[in-house]
Order: sequence, then C-alpha cells, then structure tokens
Amino acid sequence: MGFHSVTSKRFDLLQPPLLTSRPREWWCPDIEMAAQGAGMANKGPSYGLSRQVQDKIDKKYDPELEQRLVEWIMAQCGSGVGKPAEGKQGFQDWLKDGCVLSELINSLHDGDKPVKKIQSSPMAFKQMEQVSQFLNAAEAYGVTKTDMFQTVDLWEGKDLAAVQRTLMALGSLAVTKDDGAFRGNPDWFFKKAQENRRDFSDDQMKSGKHVIGLQMGSNKGASQAGMTGYGRPRQIINN
Repeated sequence: MGFHSVTSKRFDLLQPPLLTSRPREWWCPDIEMAAQGAGMANKGPSYGLSRQVQDKIDKKYDPELEQRLVEWIMAQCGSGVGKPAEGKQGFQDWLKDGCVLSELINSLHDGDKPVKKIQSSPMAFKQMEQVSQFLNAAEAYGVTKTDMFQTVDLWEGKDLAAVQRTLMALGSLAVTKDDGAFRGNPDWFFKKAQENRRDFSDDQMKSGKHVIGLQMGSNKGASQAGMTGYGRPRQIINN
C-alpha cells in the first residue's frame, strides 16, 4: 500500500458526513420556520444597552391611546373580536396573531376584502404571515411606509408604540376618506390634509401675470421725508 493511498484513506475518515446522505423527505420548511418562530418566542430578557434602548421605546407607548384604539377596533369590527386585557401585554396578545388586524382592515372595505383568509393558528409563522397580510393591505389603503410597524414590533413586542402609530394613521385615513366605512367617533382621529385643486381659465392665467404679489413688496405711501443724507450727522435740536 503506497503513501498516497494511506493518506487518502485517513483523509476520508476525517471528513464530516455529507448533507446529501440525509434523505430529502426529512427536511420540511414548515417545521424549520416553526422552530425559528419558537426560538423567537422564547427569547430571554434584554440586558445592558439593549435594555436601555427597550426602556426608551416602552416609554413611547401611550396607555390612554391604547384605550382609544381598543374602543375604535371594537366599534369598527363588532363584538366578535373580543376585548383585550388592560395594559400593554394584553394589547399585544390581542393583536399578535393578526386576526383582529385583518378583520379591521377588511371592515374598511365595503366591496372586495383585501385579506381573503383569516384563520387563527398556534403556529408562529402562520401568525406572522397573517400580520404581514394586514400590513400589505394597510399600505394599499394609503398608510405610508414611515407610519408602518414591522412584524417583529408586534409579534415580539419590540415596539408597540409603532403599532399604535400605524393604527392611528389607519384611523385618520378612514375618517378622511369619509366613504361610509368608518364606524366610531370621528373625533378620535384627525383628518389628513387633502388636495384643494383649482382650475383657472386662460384669461385668468393671463391677467395674473400683471399682478404684483405682496412678496415683491410695495412702494405705496413711501417717501424720503425726514431722512438725512448718507454720512451726515444726525441733527438733535433742544427746545
């Protein structure tokens, strides 16, 4: 037996088993995603700098705004969505699986509903998928990206203040559209600024060219009376 054959056999013994040796049927994407979701759900508390950052985010959460949003969602969707336990944790648990949020965005559409399937599931990735459907529908409804929360903000409780901001923006849009789909007290939300388009005829546009705007200033009533020449001392007369 030559040196090359001995070393090659020893090298083969040191090699890890190939992944291809594992049967294809063993791998399942649903199990993998569920395992990832379970890992996120069991995430421990934050310490040090991350704890300080989380404390600052938590301070932005508004308990009074929580009550207003709960009242609106119940008025908008009906008693079928239930009522959460009071407090931030209860608010998160109520919305976490995405079903209440999906019912909310669907209630703002009289015709075709944006979220086709609403189904509660104990599986983490199914809940996050339901939340994502709400976010996509809310963006299509008109909520800007800057007002949108991320799925982890709600599901892991990273930033529930961002969830409140998204719901406030959604309620404001519903009140502004005034299409009859909004239910509840309109005073809970402010109306967004709307476009005030005006059309002018050609004659009006031409006549406007000869008008001097106030931004240009005006010399009406102006005079140089009482002004002294440049460089001359000011005259002070004692009576």
